Amino acid sequence: MKEAVSNNLMEQTFRRLREAGETALMPFITVGDPDPDTTVDILLQLEQAGADIVELGVPYSDPLADGPVIQRASERALVHGITIETCLETAKKARNRGVTMPFVLFTYYNPMLQMGLEQFFTLLRQAGISGLIVPDLPFEESEEVLRLGDEHGILLVPLVAPTSSERISLILSRARGFVYCVSSLGVTGERSDFHKGVDDFIASVKAGTDLPVAVGFGISNGEQVQRFAKICDGTVVGSAIVRKIEESLPLLKSKELREQGLLQIRDFVAQLKIR
Repeated sequence: MKEAVSNNLMEQTFRRLREAGETALMPFITVGDPDPDTTVDILLQLEQAGADIVELGVPYSDPLADGPVIQRASERALVHGITIETCLETAKKARNRGVTMPFVLFTYYNPMLQMGLEQFFTLLRQAGISGLIVPDLPFEESEEVLRLGDEHGILLVPLVAPTSSERISLILSRARGFVYCVSSLGVTGERSDFHKGVDDFIASVKAGTDLPVAVGFGISNGEQVQRFAKICDGTVVGSAIVRKIEESLPLLKSKELREQGLLQIRDFVAQLKIR
């Protein structure tokens, strides 16, 4: 029997890249940093730079998995009262402006609960979100979120770390979309080196799943992207891009220099893309 073709945009993108022998470049940005309209402009630049899938980070006041760069971005966004609803409206506006790449929402669990899980997944579907990452949702407590995700066509992407060894097979058995391998222990942030067993760790994850495997936490330059592209299906770059946005703030806030600031961000991301 021929396997059914998924209509999930993220799955389609990974399938296309695999067939072409390419690795997905997956930027992370904090929605609303520095404001929602600029986020839409940045998303356009990311796609033009060659990004394949983008993680949309929901700003949160207590981001346990995030390092100082992304924490500062959340603080800048929260000044504008950014909520999950704002993030999803921003995703819709980006679609209306012509952005076609898949969106993966990165959020902590508490804002989802406050909204109500049924309402949350209804809004995700309406906004055209392909996947969901919830870093503080333990695998053992994910059954309801996984069920609702399946009902609404939203893929719950698991995070696995080198310290998850005894639980990896269980996590992989219920994984959706892709598997996010954490390359370094601790919070997100730019790094010059990675967990010493990261290559063996990634190999063990790939051996346990047919899903694409992406690597993140600490990847911050073209050399590191190239290094991991040889052994995985996607590379996530977060803090380095968020830092570039932070460095470009004076330009982005100037009507006359705004385009120059956006171009700086696009050029930085374009240098990460393997062509």
